[in-house]
Amino acid sequence: MSKLTTCLWSNYTAEEQAEFYTALVPNSRIVNIHRTPADTPSQKAGDVITAEIELDGRPFILLNGGPMFTHSEAVSFVISAEDPAETDRLWDAIVGGGGQESQCGWCKDKWGVSWQITPRKLIELVFQNPDPASAKRAMEAMMEMQKIDIAAVERAAAGEPVTT
Repeated sequence: MSKLTTCLWSNYTAEEQAEFYTALVPNSRIVNIHRTPADTPSQKAGDVITAEIELDGRPFILLNGGPMFTHSEAVSFVISAEDPAETDRLWDAIVGGGGQESQCGWCKDKWGVSWQITPRKLIELVFQNPDPASAKRAMEAMMEMQKIDIAAVERAAAGEPVTT
């Protein structure tokens, strides 16, 4: 195990989450599924207690801790999408798999974990744009969206009408 590993609390869904997350994020894998060797106050011996995974090569642990703690938008996964097809694939998997849409490229999966699906081109148009007026238009267009429509953001940056 890595010296620094992020642990995500799960409501007894760690193994299902591990399968979903590692299928969703390229260069990912389930490293190990750990089962409790003894009964605990909330689990029986042999139940999954943690799932050790790597997402894009980074270590995470999913802990089957129960319903007492939930996730918030204060922590999220950010995925840089290379193109609209990747944006659609990620968004559709998360939202279509029981999650919910939010604003500005944010969504939640069915376990309440927040994700930001951010097209790489958006960063260029908003934060690396040498034209402040163009960057402002791009930002304003993005702020009106749920899933980012990068073609519409590009039109806004160019000063063209935006229709999504």
